[in-house]
Order: sequence, then structure tokens, then C-alpha cells
Amino acid sequence: MPTPYRPNSPRPKPNKSAPPRGNFRKEDKGPKRNDRIRATEVRVISPKGDMLGVMQTARAIELARELGVDLIEIAATAVPPVCKLMEYGKYLYEEAKKHKHQKATTKVKEVKLRPRIDVHDLMIKVRRAENFLYHGHKVKLLLQYRYRELEHPEIGVDTITRAINELSHICTRDNEPKRSGRAIVVGLTPVQQNKRKLVHNEMPGDEDGEDDSSVDNGENDAE
Repeated sequence: MPTPYRPNSPRPKPNKSAPPRGNFRKEDKGPKRNDRIRATEVRVISPKGDMLGVMQTARAIELARELGVDLIEIAATAVPPVCKLMEYGKYLYEEAKKHKHQKATTKVKEVKLRPRIDVHDLMIKVRRAENFLYHGHKVKLLLQYRYRELEHPEIGVDTITRAINELSHICTRDNEPKRSGRAIVVGLTPVQQNKRKLVHNEMPGDEDGEDDSSVDNGENDAE
């Protein structure tokens, strides 16, 4: 049985062959910056937001040092990657403020459909949903059946599936379309802001436009 340690006895000597403990630095989860940028050339944006063009990464890092700022990779997937010259602490502060604002303004917008909606009206709904998603709002697609329409539920399934496919470039489904009473419901979440693009709208519309949450759309119709 080993001798228990007592305050007056000498402390055990550390094992020099064991790896050092508590000397590891946590991996930085922020964007790559300065010497951590691996691309050989980058597209550089000045601290004022002006485009400086494409240059060798080494030259961009040297320019950042001359200006007393950091070279921060803000669009790693671009070819070449896009980097901005600015202080890293200021960048983190602005990003945190931006995400806080986005989180506070995110809303769930409801867009209602009918099983036998014609193509023109369906695309109007798709354009509205695309605009909501473009501005960062979640969208709930709600397809409502009248009683007689329940005789052919596949028509409604085809309609909501088409709407989802038309919006697949700007969102991901939260779930599979599922039946709930006389309705089919599916939630859509916008993709990351830098990946959002408009396909069915020429330009963004009102950021906080009205949705269909107050529209009856035949819900109480007992036909």
C-alpha cells in the first residue's frame, strides 16, 4: 500500500517524461488573420471599405503591418479569398453587434397556399417567401385543404413540394412536410447571409412586409 502524503513529508518529484499539462492554447475559432491565412493571394479591402484589388498574401500582410491593423479573412470560400484590413478586436465587436441585431429581428413569416393554386399565384407566394428568407426571416409554409380537397391529398403534397423546390437555393427545411389536421406545414430557415441570392425577385422588397398569418385562406370553409 503506498504511503499517504503528509504535509511534513517531501512532495513527490514530477515525472519529467510526462507531457506538460495546462500549457495548451485553445484554438482560435475566429476568422483566419495575418500569418494564419494560407492562400497565396487575396482580394484586399481597405479599412475604409475601398477595394484595393488582388495581391500576394505576403504583401497584404506587410501592408496591414504598415497601417497598424490586421489582415482578416472575411470570405474564405471566394476565389481568391476576400480579406479586410482592420483591427481584429474591432472586427469581433462589429460581428457580435451584427449577430445580436439579426437574432433580435428574426421573425417567423407565414405563407399560405391552397392545393389547387394556379402557377401564377403560386409564384407570387414563392417570391414573397424568398424575400422574407433573403432578409433573414424564417418562413412557415402552410397549405390548407378544404374538406372536399382531402379526397385528393396528393395534389396538396405536389403543390407544397414545388414551392419548397423553388426556394431550395435560399433555405433549408427544418422538417419534412407533415400533415396536421387539414393542413400541411413545413418550416424553412434561410441559409447564411453571404450565400443568399434572389432568383424569383429582381431586387429585395420590404424587409418587414406583411405575411399571411391573418389571412383566413378558407380555413373555416366547410365546403
